[in-house]
Amino acid sequence: MRTSISEKAPTGSKLRAFLDREASLAGFDAVAVTAPDTIPLAGARLSEFVAENFHGSMAWMEETLARRGDPRALWPDVRSVIVLAMNYGPSGDPRAILERKDRAAISVYAQNRDYHDLIKGRLKGLAGKLAARTGCDVKVFVDTAPVMEKPLAEAAGIGWQGKHTNLVSRTHGSWLFLGTIFTTAELDPDRPDSDRCGSCRACLDACPTNAFPAPYRLDARRCISYLTIENKGPIPHEFREAMGNRIYGCDDCLAACPWNKFASEASEAKLKARDDLRAPPLADLLGLDDAAFREKFSGSPIKRIGRDRFLRNVLIAAGNSSDPSLADPCIRLLDDPSPLVRGAAVWALSKLAERNKLKALFDKRNEADDTVLDEWQAVF
Repeated sequence: MRTSISEKAPTGSKLRAFLDREASLAGFDAVAVTAPDTIPLAGARLSEFVAENFHGSMAWMEETLARRGDPRALWPDVRSVIVLAMNYGPSGDPRAILERKDRAAISVYAQNRDYHDLIKGRLKGLAGKLAARTGCDVKVFVDTAPVMEKPLAEAAGIGWQGKHTNLVSRTHGSWLFLGTIFTTAELDPDRPDSDRCGSCRACLDACPTNAFPAPYRLDARRCISYLTIENKGPIPHEFREAMGNRIYGCDDCLAACPWNKFASEASEAKLKARDDLRAPPLADLLGLDDAAFREKFSGSPIKRIGRDRFLRNVLIAAGNSSDPSLADPCIRLLDDPSPLVRGAAVWALSKLAERNKLKALFDKRNEADDTVLDEWQAVF
């Protein structure tokens, strides 16, 4: 098993020593190798996930199903898959902010630079060196391509997929970004890791929306990460209070894992939390127009959901805050150009403002969007 770059390569080969050394210099915390045929069950499990509609509106998962199940379907010439991991561990328990209801909880991975850009650049540099040394062909992938990185990481020995379906490492806990290099080079594979979850179900019990119908199975439609990021419409009413102040993603199942006792804080500066994103006041975020949103989240993964979805999430958090001082910024958003924002503002005010004030606000408006009207009708 390969869990740390500092360990001696299993083959003792000069090529493997080169790979370990260059991966470490590029900032990766773990590197391991597997063959492209080592995840034969992954495709069937993904097909079952899609058949049960657990993927929700993520149509791209169904569209790329055949290629995801087998790396050779993506690139027939691949002979080895190099899996690399970078630690993004937080400095403390990310759930502590959930008690600060006037502040926004942003998932650990999104509190600084977009890891896709960071890791892809490092992978390209490493792959280029490998190609120059061996004459092999290489391709690099980071999350956005149809590659099942977590099963490959498990097959390579980086860790194992826990009951929350995320990767768990004995040395880094739940906090690893993954990337892969596909290559035509024949590299000796590492041994897979084994599942070490045992009878523990801390991650399952920690989920605020009961998104796990069973261990090792996730219904994304109930997951706060999906609801705040992938979901483009209004947040379903049944999940709004459970969201609390989580405005982008959720770390609860990851943070609950006991293996995090071995985790350490990220060493890469671009993955350490920005001061202004550790616990931003909801009041400040409610005032962002599109230009201010783009400026604040330039280079951040948060930028990709756009200002309207972002404000939708912030308004749900405001409604859950029990802070009446947030009512006025919510009232201003009743006139927002986006129906998504206006609808969320109605719900937030239903929690923050008195009923007679709400009625007066409604009587002044001539709302044309049916979804927003439904929000008002739910109040009265």
